[in-house]
Amino acid sequence: FTEGLKKMGVSCLASNAGLFVLMDLRHMLKDQTFESEMAIWRVIVNKVKINVSPGSSFHCSEPGWFRVCFANMDEDTLQIGLQRMKDFVLGDIENKNCNYNCNNKKENKKRKSFQKNLKLSFSAMMYDEHVRSPTLMSPHSPLLRA
Repeated sequence: FTEGLKKMGVSCLASNAGLFVLMDLRHMLKDQTFESEMAIWRVIVNKVKINVSPGSSFHCSEPGWFRVCFANMDEDTLQIGLQRMKDFVLGDIENKNCNYNCNNKKENKKRKSFQKNLKLSFSAMMYDEHVRSPTLMSPHSPLLRA
């Protein structure tokens, strides 16, 4: 996957193994801001039709990094994804003048106030115990069928 990205001029954070890569699209940002990163993310998700995650959601310190998970992906799906990214990076999909207005202050203010109210809570302590349990097995684990 990383070789395919490299051929189209997109570098990735170096690693020796993993289920995802951090793809560097800093050169495609209109401005070096997280708002610009979110604008490109919206284009990639809505127009390019690839499910990536913006680096800001993983606390990346600079905008323009995107997490691409390639786990559980067959070769055909991988090639389709690479072709879509190639079309996007090389300009076949318009990316600079997207229809998303990230500077809409009213919309951003509404979103920020909504995000302040988000929290995770459990109705009983039994859920908390299972979350902390190091021996909790997946329901798909072969050990449960043995």
